[in-house]
Amino acid sequence: MRQKANPPAGAPAAPQERSLKLRLAVEVNRILQQRGLTQTQAARRLGIVQPHVSELARYRLDRYSVERLLQFLAQLGQEVEIRIHGGASRTRRPALRRIFVR
Repeated sequence: MRQKANPPAGAPAAPQERSLKLRLAVEVNRILQQRGLTQTQAARRLGIVQPHVSELARYRLDRYSVERLLQFLAQLGQEVEIRIHGGASRTRRPALRRIFVR
């Protein structure tokens, strides 16, 4: 069986990855706004430079991986829970596994 090659650096994200990144970025931006942080303060808190916070606020997410966005949430004191469900079955409940990011 042949494995898929990783897309080259700078290649557009798959739709599912883009959707997940967007959901995570919405949450990061909501928290930053809720706390009333300036972009400079947010940059310091997240360990990035202010222009990158501006990109994040505009949902220009090519620079960020899902893992990095999860780190931002953790740095903002959020606990992230990832749920993995097994395939749908009519006879039994799907398996559920949880992964916590702190």
